[in-house]
Amino acid sequence: MGATYDFDTVVDRRGTWCVQWDGVADRFGVDGLLPFTISDMDFATAPEVLAALRARLEHGVLGYTTWQQDDFRSAIAHWYATRYDTTIDTGQLVYGPSVLNQLSQLLRMWTEEGDGVVVHTPTYDGFRKAITGLGRELRGVPVGDEEALERELSRPDAKVLVLCSPHNPTGRVWTVDELARTAALAERYGVAVISDEIHADFVHEGDAGGAGRVHVPWTRVAGDGRWALISSGSKAFNFPALTGSYGLIGDPADRAEFVRRMETGEGLASSAVLSLTAHIAAYREGAAWLDAVRAYVAGNLGYVAERLGEAFPELGWEPPQAGYLAWIDLRPLGVDDEELQRVLVEREGVAIMGGAVYGAPGFVRLNVGCPREKVVRGVSALVRAVGAVR
Repeated sequence: MGATYDFDTVVDRRGTWCVQWDGVADRFGVDGLLPFTISDMDFATAPEVLAALRARLEHGVLGYTTWQQDDFRSAIAHWYATRYDTTIDTGQLVYGPSVLNQLSQLLRMWTEEGDGVVVHTPTYDGFRKAITGLGRELRGVPVGDEEALERELSRPDAKVLVLCSPHNPTGRVWTVDELARTAALAERYGVAVISDEIHADFVHEGDAGGAGRVHVPWTRVAGDGRWALISSGSKAFNFPALTGSYGLIGDPADRAEFVRRMETGEGLASSAVLSLTAHIAAYREGAAWLDAVRAYVAGNLGYVAERLGEAFPELGWEPPQAGYLAWIDLRPLGVDDEELQRVLVEREGVAIMGGAVYGAPGFVRLNVGCPREKVVRGVSALVRAVGAVR
């Protein structure tokens, strides 16, 4: 029999400096709320990862460390081969402190102030902050609107498409045909593509809303255009606090320039040894745990669908194709966003992200990467709050 994992037992995260629990007042103005906010999970990471970290700490020496070694590179190659049936060129690998850090560095390389950067809407707020913070112009196109996508990519000052694959916050998984058409458009108009694939490992493949979809890495469709794939095991295996991410950059000159900038302008003299350790363990030994936690989260999403279907059948809500974020369109109910947030915070004592954060008023984003009992409390609070403000 395979290993069994416990996702029902609550791990108390309060007092651990965690953003979701201890930092809830920073966004919602009130301490002590039950949070369903930032996209990390309330589960301990895979025991295989924890065992590897303990072994590394037992060594005792935590000196300067290089990511340019075969253990790290081959673990990533193993993961892509076994998980996505994809052979990657490990010579294309780069390292960065985080996916967003890599995104910012690539935007500095490939754009100038005022250039257009195309994203799908609704848009992960980290993208919005990175793009506008660098003085670039964010240009949104609705998810699935390929006509609007071509229109924006064809503009002379459009330089980069930031593709979230799978998409956050909607959980949309792009098909290989959609990706191939996107790659062809980007190449036709000379637009570089940065594909953020940090949510790739949480595609549900039919056990939630996946309907049999599978993640297709950008390397499979990239063609001759300028591109980068940026990712990390931290989202799926829940170790973002360790920092550390990796990328694949197609063009050798771009890759060399990226590494040069990281080592000089960014002062990245050493990679995070515990992140490297965690990645290697996750990608070599963590598949069973990931399958188990994904199935558990799919059950959470199924519960959300059941409760919303009972309370508000007119929403017709279905689980996302990927991820542990329930993206819920409340517009058919005519709910006032500000009043809903007031009731959620003041009456129900819960913190749930409003869609306006992602440029989509009328939606909410509910994080269900947590034990079922917390999901029950959160969805019940949301149902009561919506009922109170309709």
